Amino acid sequence: MNVLIVEDEKALTTEMELFLSGNSYLCEVCYNGATASEKIATNLYDFILIDLGLPDYDGLDLLKEAKKYNPEAACIILTARAEVDDRIKGLDLGADDYLPKPFSLLELQSRMQAITRRKFGLKNSVVPLGEFNIDLTNRAILYRETVVSAITKKEFDLVAYMLLHKNRTLTRSQLSEHIWGSVVNDDYDSNYIDAHIKNIRKKLNVYASPDWLETVRGLGYRVNVNN
Repeated sequence: MNVLIVEDEKALTTEMELFLSGNSYLCEVCYNGATASEKIATNLYDFILIDLGLPDYDGLDLLKEAKKYNPEAACIILTARAEVDDRIKGLDLGADDYLPKPFSLLELQSRMQAITRRKFGLKNSVVPLGEFNIDLTNRAILYRETVVSAITKKEFDLVAYMLLHKNRTLTRSQLSEHIWGSVVNDDYDSNYIDAHIKNIRKKLNVYASPDWLETVRGLGYRVNVNN
């Protein structure tokens, strides 16, 4: 998932970027509001983490821009401000959560995961798919109680992203942008997406058929979930 970190404390920014990148988030960093404003207006993100105390910008104004230009993004306010009014204003403007400084990176990750589950209508972090269970918190695919250890991080990311968009066909470009941070050119060879899907099926077929992973000919792929 694509994350924009807007924070002027460079040490904290580096910690967040390293931690989230290590947990398969694709991170971009801005140290001021002006640069963040440009990125928000031109790029799409899954998460936008906004420090209210920016040197050149009111964080609440940036939050307004985020909700205007990135309405699908989940926004989390990061701030050392203790005033309840700031917290209320941020939530009233559409922020999905509020995290006061100093905070634990594990708590940040936990809140992002909780927002993701709410956003995509998942009641639990472990989702059954046929004879498999997808553990979104521990980032693992299990057959009954056995972890399918052959699945790589990127292969898991593909399955998890399609699961979040369950029953919806995702194009190769969408998968590439959200998993690798780049868009597949339709005129270029996009076989690496197909190769990853083929590998996932091969590894899961050792245990059981992943018939919930469907190829939509001419369009892309989807994960089918029976609610």
